[in-house]
Amino acid sequence: MTADTTTKAQRAEGSEVIDTVLAQLRQHGGRATPARRLLLGALVASPGHRTAEQLAADVQARAPGVNLSTIYRNLDELERLKVVDRTRLSHGPATYHLASAAHGHLVCEHCGSMTEVPGQIFGDLAAATQARYGFVINPHHFAVTGRCSDCQP
Repeated sequence: MTADTTTKAQRAEGSEVIDTVLAQLRQHGGRATPARRLLLGALVASPGHRTAEQLAADVQARAPGVNLSTIYRNLDELERLKVVDRTRLSHGPATYHLASAAHGHLVCEHCGSMTEVPGQIFGDLAAATQARYGFVINPHHFAVTGRCSDCQP
């Protein structure tokens, strides 16, 4: 497969994701606004964890009139519909990414690197926390800080 073919396939897949999410929004009484389409495009184009400000910069590069408050309102709505996960990684601002399988985050408090790990890695902790405290951990919003292998003394 050539690079051009791969890019076309990625664009088609991204467009499919956007159309599916917009259909879901409409089913729940939401509207498929141009700002929402651009925001979804920014989320699809960069599958990592992005802050609202980073996403706003991507959207505003294509539509300068879209305010940061519009981005936040849309992110809140997408999170409510379980399309987007919001995660606070360490002390920085919340980050957003398209919802995926449950996973946790290991964040290095020295260099700031972040590693996604399967949600089941926290299985024993989740079971103990629920049994002892009646508290259910949500791995989509869960980050453990420490030191990565490169930053350990």
